[in-house]
Amino acid sequence: MMKEAIILAGGFGTRLQEVIKDVPKPMAPINSKPFLDYLLKYLAHYGIKRVVLSVGYLSDLVIAHYGKNFEGIEIIYSIEQEPLGTGGGIRLAMEQCYTKDILVLNGDSFFDIDLNKLYQIHGSWNSDCTLSLREVDNASRYGTIKLGDMSIIKAFREKDGVEKQGIISAGVYIIDRAFYLKKTLAQQPFSIEKDFFETRINEINIFGFTYEGYFIDIGIPEDYKQAQHDFKTFKY
Repeated sequence: MMKEAIILAGGFGTRLQEVIKDVPKPMAPINSKPFLDYLLKYLAHYGIKRVVLSVGYLSDLVIAHYGKNFEGIEIIYSIEQEPLGTGGGIRLAMEQCYTKDILVLNGDSFFDIDLNKLYQIHGSWNSDCTLSLREVDNASRYGTIKLGDMSIIKAFREKDGVEKQGIISAGVYIIDRAFYLKKTLAQQPFSIEKDFFETRINEINIFGFTYEGYFIDIGIPEDYKQAQHDFKTFKY
């Protein structure tokens, strides 16, 4: 069972500025509670004991709200002094982790999958990086993924704005900590998908598994509004 997770919680929320202001995107209120509350409750359900919040934009608000503990989960902060991108932010946060495999979540999306099963697959396939994938009807907001045989990820395709069905990375990863620290540079801004997964795809044992669980990304006003409705019956 995994014990540690990183949540990328430093997003600006540019596309949400018309409905929320002056808070990082993961702190956007959903039925009067920060979106992060729901992610943390989800992690608690699966036995996560320690979470590193990767913060930057308005980090003081996050720290003041959560302190050192949330419902039994120890909360640690990895503070970016300058924006490091998703890859650099994960690397900085991993310097505060100590277990072999680290769960990583985007702080502005929720994907309801069985994390214990994902962890079992990660271990049994001797994976460096294991991604949860979701087929969506409209992949125009996202980059898409091409899967090969045996669930090996063969390619990452950049978003093209075309409304079509596609398989996307749903923002839940498991990464071998030692491997990632060895293969990346400290304090260097980079995107984990474009500058690590995509450029090093031939050097990484990287697998993707498609699930059908509930998925939402609150990054645009329409989905942020939808979350207000959906999370009234949040099961965790």
